[in-house]
Amino acid sequence: MIRWIRQQLGFDPPHQSPTRTIYVANHFPSHCNFVLQKFPDNRMISSKYTIWNFIPKNLFEQFRRIANFYFLVIFLVQLMIDTPTSPYTSGLPLFFVITVTAIKQGYEDWLRHKADNEVNNTPVYVIRSGGLVQTRSQNIRVGDIVRIEKDQTFPTDLVLLSTDREDGTCYVTTASLDGETNLKTHHAVPEIAKLQTVLQLDTLRAVITCHQPEPDLYRFVGQITIRGKPNEIVRPLGPENLLLRGASLKNTTEVFGVAVYTGMDAKIALNYKSKSQKRSSVEKSMNTFLIVFLEILVIEAVISTILKYVWRYEVPYNERTTQEKNSSKILTGISDFLAFLVLYNYIIPISLYVTVEMQKFLGSFFIVWDRDLYHEESGQRAQVNTSDLNEELGQVEYVFTDKTGTLTENEMNFRECSINGVKYKYVNGNLVREGMTRKFDKKDPTFTEEEIMFLKALSLCHTVHISDQEETPILHLRNVVSDPSNVQYYAASPDEKALVEAARKLGVTFVGSSEDSIFLNVFGTDERYELLQVLEFDADRRRMSVIVKTPQGKRLMLTKGAESSILPLAISGEIPTISAHVDELAMKGLRTLCIACKYLSNKDYEEISSRLLEARTSLHHREQEVANVFNFIERDLHLVGVSGVEDKLQENVPETIEALKLAGIKVWVLTGDKQETAISVSLSSGHFHRTMNILELTNQKSDSECVEQLEILDRRIKQDHVIQHGLVVDGISLSIALRGHEEKFMEISKNCSAVLCCRMAPLQKAKVVRLLKTSPAKPITLAIGDGANDVSMIMEANIGIGIMGKEGRQAVRNSDYAIARFRFLAKLLFVHGHFYYVRISNLVQYFFYKNVCFITPQFLYQFFCLFSQQTLYDGAYLTLYNICFTSLPILMYSLLEQDVHSQILKNKPALYKEISRNEVLSLKRFLYWTLLGFCHAFIFFFGSYLLRGDDASMMGNGQMPGNWTFGFLVFTVMFITVTLKLGIETHYWTWINHFVTWGSIIFYFAFSLLYGAILWPFLQAQDMYFVFAQLLSSASAWLGIIVIVVACLFPDVLRKVFWRHTRPTMLQRSQLLETNPGITCMESICCYPRGETVCSPFRRILDQMMGRCNPLRVNRCGMSLNRLCCKHFPYKLEHEGPAAVDLFWSDLDPYYTNDRSILTLSSMDGSSNASGV
Repeated sequence: MIRWIRQQLGFDPPHQSPTRTIYVANHFPSHCNFVLQKFPDNRMISSKYTIWNFIPKNLFEQFRRIANFYFLVIFLVQLMIDTPTSPYTSGLPLFFVITVTAIKQGYEDWLRHKADNEVNNTPVYVIRSGGLVQTRSQNIRVGDIVRIEKDQTFPTDLVLLSTDREDGTCYVTTASLDGETNLKTHHAVPEIAKLQTVLQLDTLRAVITCHQPEPDLYRFVGQITIRGKPNEIVRPLGPENLLLRGASLKNTTEVFGVAVYTGMDAKIALNYKSKSQKRSSVEKSMNTFLIVFLEILVIEAVISTILKYVWRYEVPYNERTTQEKNSSKILTGISDFLAFLVLYNYIIPISLYVTVEMQKFLGSFFIVWDRDLYHEESGQRAQVNTSDLNEELGQVEYVFTDKTGTLTENEMNFRECSINGVKYKYVNGNLVREGMTRKFDKKDPTFTEEEIMFLKALSLCHTVHISDQEETPILHLRNVVSDPSNVQYYAASPDEKALVEAARKLGVTFVGSSEDSIFLNVFGTDERYELLQVLEFDADRRRMSVIVKTPQGKRLMLTKGAESSILPLAISGEIPTISAHVDELAMKGLRTLCIACKYLSNKDYEEISSRLLEARTSLHHREQEVANVFNFIERDLHLVGVSGVEDKLQENVPETIEALKLAGIKVWVLTGDKQETAISVSLSSGHFHRTMNILELTNQKSDSECVEQLEILDRRIKQDHVIQHGLVVDGISLSIALRGHEEKFMEISKNCSAVLCCRMAPLQKAKVVRLLKTSPAKPITLAIGDGANDVSMIMEANIGIGIMGKEGRQAVRNSDYAIARFRFLAKLLFVHGHFYYVRISNLVQYFFYKNVCFITPQFLYQFFCLFSQQTLYDGAYLTLYNICFTSLPILMYSLLEQDVHSQILKNKPALYKEISRNEVLSLKRFLYWTLLGFCHAFIFFFGSYLLRGDDASMMGNGQMPGNWTFGFLVFTVMFITVTLKLGIETHYWTWINHFVTWGSIIFYFAFSLLYGAILWPFLQAQDMYFVFAQLLSSASAWLGIIVIVVACLFPDVLRKVFWRHTRPTMLQRSQLLETNPGITCMESICCYPRGETVCSPFRRILDQMMGRCNPLRVNRCGMSLNRLCCKHFPYKLEHEGPAAVDLFWSDLDPYYTNDRSILTLSSMDGSSNASGV
């Protein structure tokens, strides 16, 4: 019984066999020994809650937060003991926070339920009871035969049974799974492929035995046993027989497959591993500050409890009651301590978390709505997958980027080649020999045998397919060649497609293929090549081969692959010359592929064929057996030539990388390309520059050799510490370096301005990111990529960004943010990252500040009431202070604040350094805000105390002000001060800011008048009845409020003006460039001309404090901005109109001068741009 309960709860899963047995069409055996295996249904579940567990599960998750759990404890304490405040004062804010958070999380989960239902209710056709039945996707069972039509998505993992093609093949795209947009060919078992009707498939009696589901998309091991014949037929099953859920059927009318893995057992579901919860540095700081305030709370409660008992035993103190004398001193002390905790608990901002969540959720829409992040060509806008890391965009220190498809367009164009040691350039559809003007003429071809072999190899050795091939009659090949628009190629990689299209333009056209043939049109002549064998490409061999029978009856093997995998196998041809050409093409940034061939005798081919059949039908270690046979076949090659394909850079990539460097962000490029190609792209993209000293850690074979090289690199860096260094590392050397020399490698890497890692595997990319992220400095890392091979890197980094490129959506789905182009990264970090970080940092500090102002007078008041736990504020004001009176102004501030204009942030990357390393939320800033809160609280309290005095002059009716009058006066002064303090911190005022700021003050006065004007029947005591009206009827009260508020804020204003004049920050200087209409001029200590009369001194002080200036207005004041400072800055700011303003920024920006371009600073309205020199 206990074991069963543990199994139901998931703690002790039942024993599972390593294999599963599936009966095709669910034709189960009739013998009594048969035991039916249980499999999950086909429902996909990505939601977190159900209607039954939402409330308990959500409450459990919310109360795991320390602040929520703390207020729950306080609320329970108020219910259990006699406390000075009502339980409603803690219960209502807690209920509000919990409810708002639950609604937000419930809405998000409802969207997930909606998406799940849309997928699970997709109509599908299955074969049941001898007929084709329409049902929902969620009703598919393991063993059902499912029919899929062209362009449909597979609803579950299927083993292919048959297609509409006689050879049992179909074409599938897995872009939604692994990011690869190419067409993959899948095959049915030949004995079953001929069963193409529903009735034939229903009579099939077969059993599939396969491994239990695993997340590897490219691994599937099983076998199918076909019964009903004299002898059972057993055939192996592999990945080529498995159709994965989420993939789409292409270029095939219909297929039939049997379901093997359903629902959450599907491979795509097993890859839905939950991403580790990423926490921003602001959230970590917020939790630290929360602990500090909890300590302050406990200290205040302890002090109050001790002083209460110290004063209680003094003679002037009232005599204790009999109950107090007979009660336990320990229990009484604990009770008093808890009562003080309740009294001071409002120092913890309960609404902080919900405000932060709302700010992140609402603020993320600004990224989506940003028109500068919209890509018109593809119609794609920025995407936010998680809003929890918005502020982290302003703290990035390292950027790890992929190359292909991220820095480049992933659009391949054939540019150059080398055939038999002779270099050619591809110009306007013609090949031009280097140093000559002769072109290949398709009408009068005069080619050497090697040149023809090269072009045929490009057209025969590939995985290219033709769109709607079944509609292209082989008898009309000439029509296809003469009208290229009718043929559309689909390839396994963009390189292959570019090569086949180039060969076609040169006259050797791939027309199509069948099960055993490849058709070419060679300079107008139709040729048929019998396809004998295909040696598929794999990442270990890095090459592919085809064996064909030529029209002349010869058996020919053509091989194509990376130079590192082809050149060592070549024994003939112009090997030294072509090898040198490979390096030359790579230095130009071209992607290279070597072409080789080999003629086979009949005896050789028979041996090859038999060994291939044996390896491919092996049930044990099949992959290794096949790999060994491939290596045996692909040897003693004749080197034909090498191709060079260009993958051009995306727009503004060099400018973006330069801007990242100016912002103090180090850029690492992690790519799988060869070293020469990667270095060339790094140079062209500005990642490396010509004056940089390039260090190499490559081709390391042993641990000792790697250690020696690391020591050499370390000495070179220390000797040439003035020169900028770039580091190049390959995958093999990196794996050795990370095997015990991580510290030395990281020390060298951090001292380099740029790092390039080539020949990198996906897991190596993630390991590099993890190594840097977990280093002692704990830098904030950002990874950006576009393909499935970048997913591990994206998920490992603090921030993951997916590029909406041409390699599917896998990277986008697993990223935190997604953008269409690499150049958009600049604005995402410099503008959105800056704004989000500054906004939420000031939000957190302001919350703690206003709560210190709120509760410190309560603590001071205990000294005047002998620590009797008398509350200073009415319960309604305790409840509404955080969730009503002061909530909207700070929320709108955190959504709309712009301390510097977005155009300046974008054009001056160096400003990004001003907020790096969590500068705005540093301990120094936190202590300032906390001490400021305590100072203001003392001024509130003692200013009100002095105003109250011992006479009746403060009250208009001649009465002495009482406890509630004094408390209300303190609360009013405090509320107005903290609201205006936020206004002082606001740089960017909109009508929304005005509305919520002045509206909150008006609402407070209106609420107080209404609350104190009526005897509310649901309140047990009406302590505030007519207090507010009497207080504000006194002119002295109004004057006192104004004086106290000014006394609080004026020193802060003076401090801002003083520091802005004496030690201005780069951000404050940059505010000089703002040109927002309606904002007047800002005075500088050395710049205003004599006799200037436009701006009054008081207005100039306010503008000085707010950091605003309109240069056009300054010019109209009779001065030039050339006089702003004595030094010159290399920028020119132009405006519409006759006046042009020169700004000189040499001491403002620490720009690099060694071979770096200076970014252009454009005017705010984008009317003109000026280049910086």
